[in-house]
Amino acid sequence: MTDDPSVLHPAVVKMREYLSIVGPLLGGTLAMREAGEALLPRWPAEDAEAYKCRLETSTLLPAYSETVSNMGSRVFAEPIQLGDDVPARLMEYWQDIDQQGNDGTVFGRVWFEDALGKAISFAYVDFQNIAQPDQPEGVVTAADLIAVNARPYAIHVRPEQLLGWKEDGGQLTQFRFMEMVSEEQGAFAERHIEQVRVLEPGYWAVYRNNGKDGWALYADGVTSLGYIPIVPLYTKRTGFMSAKPPLLELAHLNVKHWQSQSDQDTILHYARVPILFGAGFEKDAEIEVGGGRLVRNDNAESKLSFVEHTGKAIEAGRVSLKDLLEEMRIAGAKLLRVENASPKTAEQAKEDAAIEMSPLQMMATQFEDAYAQVLQIMADYIGEAEGGHVQANGNFAADYVPETTLPLLLNMASQGRLSDETLFSEYKRRGVLASELDWETEQQRISDQGPRLGTL
Repeated sequence: MTDDPSVLHPAVVKMREYLSIVGPLLGGTLAMREAGEALLPRWPAEDAEAYKCRLETSTLLPAYSETVSNMGSRVFAEPIQLGDDVPARLMEYWQDIDQQGNDGTVFGRVWFEDALGKAISFAYVDFQNIAQPDQPEGVVTAADLIAVNARPYAIHVRPEQLLGWKEDGGQLTQFRFMEMVSEEQGAFAERHIEQVRVLEPGYWAVYRNNGKDGWALYADGVTSLGYIPIVPLYTKRTGFMSAKPPLLELAHLNVKHWQSQSDQDTILHYARVPILFGAGFEKDAEIEVGGGRLVRNDNAESKLSFVEHTGKAIEAGRVSLKDLLEEMRIAGAKLLRVENASPKTAEQAKEDAAIEMSPLQMMATQFEDAYAQVLQIMADYIGEAEGGHVQANGNFAADYVPETTLPLLLNMASQGRLSDETLFSEYKRRGVLASELDWETEQQRISDQGPRLGTL
């Protein structure tokens, strides 16, 4: 038994094992270096200074983070569309859904990509505190709320913040997470304070660590909701409030590439610096080596030579890295397409689409459902019956050889077998043209610019 609000749930401990791998990969080279020996082991005979030099010169190929970003681009190929059933007030909130200046699409993409990269992510819907000294008391009606600009808003809670939860019959009865707040320190400085927020149906509490006295209640209050306003977004669910990164195997391969690339860079460093070997010289003999220097010695048996690497290990390392790139591409790194990819038949492309794109499309559907829950919580806060729904108009088509399909589409349009408008749409769908362009505007621009040189 414990009264420590920061205690970790056993499932959180397991998920943090995954985060210790995918987190640094998403953070880039500096985060990988900060992970140190956890992701780049130190060789048995390697001293601390040599390891430090190797670590500080290692660089990451961002296969994992770019794959997550690329898949996010597919889901958010177009802005999120609000359904006709979304109330007008929620449509207004949508333009600044988190009160940080981000609209619903921007907030949603960050939320989705965080869940895709780390397995799970959360949206917490809070209602701003209206009990301020300069605000009127007794705010109860919708008109009163509007008058003081009180409104619900979304907060992104990352899985790294999660501490634990309680549930009863599949219903969430408690949710705890760590958050950081800032307090001003003089005219220019500020200090950052960690605190634990505990949510229960109709109630919230904040605990702060007072040092030797441990965690103590700092503030608490009630809400108008009979449930906890937390929405989890899973991408590979393993249990209640717990999940496993769907691209974990790609993450392991990316870590392996990080380690192998470090080895390759190290051997190249030593191979590029030949070792001078001398024999037949006095022990204390001084030898100057360099351009314009003559080395003389009375011993006819003495000799100087450079010992150089044969390069076989370098080539083996290069081939190994190349093989890893292909393995990562297969595991999900869509941005790591080899230039000489072999053509695929229509049936092969269809099979690949069913295997690789269907899971992403399913995640997009789950995202739509999760966002509908966020809107419903907002609706409950302000007394609206329904929150409505959203739709993610993503690009889920499998086009793994655009160098083949794009010229084919252009040729079909040139032969009159495909309309210019459809060609325009297909180029947009493949990311060749910006998503905000529209056909009618482009037609007008083409008309305004007049005939091209060399045409009538």
